[in-house]
Amino acid sequence: MTSLNGAEALVRMLQAHGVRHIFGLCGDTSLPFYDALARLDHGMQHILTRDERSAAYMADGYARVARRPGICEGPSGGGATYILPGVVEANESSVPVLAITTDIATTSRGRYTLTELDQGALFRPLTKWNGTANAAADIPRLVRAAFSAMTTGRSGAAHLCVPFDAQKGALDDAELYADPAVAAYPARRSGADPGDVLRAVALLTSMPNKLVIAGGGVVLSGAEPELAEFARLTQAVVATTISGQGSLAETDPACAGVVGSNGGTRETRALVDMADLVIFVGCRAGSVTTERRRHPAPDAARVIHIDADAAVIGANYRTDVGLVGDAKLVLRQLSDALAAQTAFDLPSRLNPRAVADAKARKRAAFLQLALSDAHPIRPERVVHELREVLPPEAIVIADPGTPCPYLSAHFEVRATGRRLFSNRAHGALGYSMAAAVGAHFAAPGTPVVAMMGDGSFGFTAGELETLVRHRVPVVMVVISNATFGWIKAGQKSGFGERYFSVDFGRTDHAAVAAAYGVRSWRVEDPQALRPALRAALECGAPALVDVICQPLHEASAPVSEWVA
Repeated sequence: MTSLNGAEALVRMLQAHGVRHIFGLCGDTSLPFYDALARLDHGMQHILTRDERSAAYMADGYARVARRPGICEGPSGGGATYILPGVVEANESSVPVLAITTDIATTSRGRYTLTELDQGALFRPLTKWNGTANAAADIPRLVRAAFSAMTTGRSGAAHLCVPFDAQKGALDDAELYADPAVAAYPARRSGADPGDVLRAVALLTSMPNKLVIAGGGVVLSGAEPELAEFARLTQAVVATTISGQGSLAETDPACAGVVGSNGGTRETRALVDMADLVIFVGCRAGSVTTERRRHPAPDAARVIHIDADAAVIGANYRTDVGLVGDAKLVLRQLSDALAAQTAFDLPSRLNPRAVADAKARKRAAFLQLALSDAHPIRPERVVHELREVLPPEAIVIADPGTPCPYLSAHFEVRATGRRLFSNRAHGALGYSMAAAVGAHFAAPGTPVVAMMGDGSFGFTAGELETLVRHRVPVVMVVISNATFGWIKAGQKSGFGERYFSVDFGRTDHAAVAAAYGVRSWRVEDPQALRPALRAALECGAPALVDVICQPLHEASAPVSEWVA
């Protein structure tokens, strides 16, 4: 046996679990960990960020694309509190992110030591798993537990606190092993009860108007092929939540697109209301997806609910059949059971042309705005031009403000998998630029675009230096309208247009980006937009396109609360 210190053990345990990238920010309490990363031959790349929030968002974007846990780290005190927003987002979005925070020595607790706080209490209610290594010997066991928790069942975030003296303490290498089964997600999948499967099949073969609402659990599970086969067998229409985009290509004739209050339209809403059987798959059926339980209305349709988390089944709707299990396995179980019933007479889809007609009407309404040469540029025009220049395999990441509803409703994802996503759980600004960095390291040969409002840009502009230092060829598109547009639109629709404390000065984002060394374009003319986007994509370096856009409260955003 060989003796090593706790920091070295932490590095070796991450290496043993197949970690390739770590996103983080240095601090006094992390010095032993950084020293171990510097000395040891481990094959991992550390990406120094300018903000711990960004480190967590990078790990989140990395995990969504790489299908492996994302790793972020930060020091004690402010580092732990700054990293927390990204950890909460990942956990509520069922994204496996491990946040490692270092801490003051255990012998310094209760002595008014600088940066002291109870990290365990801080992270406990906001993570799936939370642990503190009070001694070096705890580290291997806790890292294994963190990976197991993150990747099994409903995946989520984990937090590991490593005090300074635990990093310096000695242990032997006998405990330095990992279970490769939990190095990626989902791990140790489970299927549904066979009796529940047969009950679901009975409903599927008796109800004529079937609609699948596919949530983020489909993409997390990698169940896209199984969903396509299930839709073919059942003749079901497939709609998605925002997080579920990519479950089925939106060019597929069976795919209706996004439903819900953020990104849904009257056309997709009508398809939901026509269904007499709704199958929720990897979807919580929450307030945005169901427009606060209005579409579908309670008891308007029979319900089958598939989810890895038993707690979500029946939480919002009376459920006829609940199937607890991994989406990939459960959909395969259903398809196999359906295929075995060779003599069944399956009722036809809603209306053979319902989906095509709804999509055509939605597209026509969109193009009326998207082809406008109005000044300032309409957000629809930005989505249209971006869709025209990007290849199907591109990854687009939207901040939750102005970009999210437009992209969700109208971008039209042409491939399955993580092609378009946003931080939908808590909706904090400043996500997309950082998450795009993580997505790039997860899929370095794939075009990545981060689309943000100017409010979000202000949260995260410091990471422009990170992109330049690592030569990350992400294209950033800023919707510049000098306001916190989502809030201003809410003040217009619900508070008598009493606008208060939502407007700010216009920033020349292109000039800011250029000062960091980012290639940049400022666009005010709609005709100049496509050439600028194409040049940004082709430059092979960090690039930013600053688009002077119509404010959200003046636009026709696909957000049901704002539509009379």
